[in-house]
Amino acid sequence: MELARKTGAVIVFGPTAKPGYEAMIAKDHEKIKLGNIQLEVLHTPGHTIESSCLLLHDEQGKAQSIFTGDTLFVGDVGRPDLMSGNLSKEELAAMLFDSLHSKIKTLDDAVLVYPGHGAGSACGKNIGKETTSTIGEQKQNNYALKENDKDKFIQAVTSGLPAPPPYFFKDAVINISGYDSLELSLKESMKALSVEEFKAELEKGATVLDTRTADLFAEEFIPGSINIGLNGDYAVWAGTIIHFNSPLVLVCEKGKEQESVIRLARIGYDNIKGHLAGGIETWVYAGNKSDQVTCLELNELKTFLLSKEYVLIDVRREDEYSAAKIKDAVNIPLHILSTQLNTLDKNKKYLIHCAGGYRSMIAVSMLKANGINEVYNVVGGISKVKNEAPELLSN
Repeated sequence: MELARKTGAVIVFGPTAKPGYEAMIAKDHEKIKLGNIQLEVLHTPGHTIESSCLLLHDEQGKAQSIFTGDTLFVGDVGRPDLMSGNLSKEELAAMLFDSLHSKIKTLDDAVLVYPGHGAGSACGKNIGKETTSTIGEQKQNNYALKENDKDKFIQAVTSGLPAPPPYFFKDAVINISGYDSLELSLKESMKALSVEEFKAELEKGATVLDTRTADLFAEEFIPGSINIGLNGDYAVWAGTIIHFNSPLVLVCEKGKEQESVIRLARIGYDNIKGHLAGGIETWVYAGNKSDQVTCLELNELKTFLLSKEYVLIDVRREDEYSAAKIKDAVNIPLHILSTQLNTLDKNKKYLIHCAGGYRSMIAVSMLKANGINEVYNVVGGISKVKNEAPELLSN
C-alpha cells in the first residue's frame, strides 16, 4: 500500500484474494507485461488459499525465474496452518501438494527460485540459509518436493510445526483491511522522551523494550526491561513475547532508534510511546537504579552445575533440544516461556542457555522482569558447549 501510494503502481493479488483496498485480482496464468518481459501469475494455494507465485518470462518468452513467495522456500515449503479460514492444515497441505506438483515441479530445472523468506522465518519449519536456488536443486534436496505420495507429504509438512507467533493472525487481518502509512507511524512513535516522560509512561503501564545487543544489556539495564536485540530475529520475538496492543517505550543504542521502530511497525506494532533520549546513560546519569546480568563462561558453568543448586533451563525449540542437550537441562522453549513464568519458583537459582546466547538473554530478561532475581546467562550457549566441553552433553 505504501509503494502504491508513492508511485501509482497497481497492487496485484492472485485469484480469490479479497483485500479491503484497491487492487488487481489476477487470474491463474494471467500475464503482466513489464517492458519486454512478462510476469505470469501462478495460483498456488496451500500456504493460504490465495497464495500465488510469479513466473518471470524473459525477452525471448522463456521461463527464467520464479518468485515463490510463501509457497516454496529453499529446503522447505510454506506452513499450511497459519491462515486457513474454515480449512484444516491437512486440507491446505493437500492443496499445497497439488500446487507444487502441477505448477512448480513441471518447470525447467534451470529456472531460478527467489523465495519470499529466508532462514529464521517462522513461515516455514526449517528454511535454508541460501537466498536463491533453482527448481532442479529443490527437486533434488527439498524434502517436500521429493515426496511424491500425497498422504506422506501431508504428514511431513504438518508434523513438527512450532506454534505460530501470535502476531501472525493480527497481521493477516491488517494485510486484508489495510494500515496507516509508515510516515504517520514514525511520526507518532519516534518521540525522544526525557527521563521524567519515560517514567510517566512506565507508571501508565508501558513495557520497556531494550533493543541493544545482549552484551550491552547485561552490563546495565533498566529494571523490568525485556531485551530483544536488533542483531537477531527482533521483530519475530517481539511479536511472540510482547502483547500486540501493549504500549512500549524503547531503550536503544544511539542511532538505532528508527530501526527499532520501523522493524516493529512492519509487523503492525505501532503503540510505541517513544524512546529514552540518550539511552541507558541518561537513565543512570539521572541517578536511577539499574540492574545487571551475570554471564557465565564454560568453566563457571561447570562449577555451577556441579553444585546442584541451580536449575538449568534450555530455551531452544523442542527439536533442537531433542537433537542435543546438556545433562539435566529442562526444556522450556522461548516461544512458550511467558506462559510458564508463574510456574517457576522465585526462590530458586536459574541458569539459562540457548544455541548461542541471543534467545537466552531474552529469557533472562523475562525472568528478571517477573521477579526472579538469581538468574544467569550461559555465554555461547550449547554451541560453545559442543565445541569446548562436550562432556557436559547428555548421551
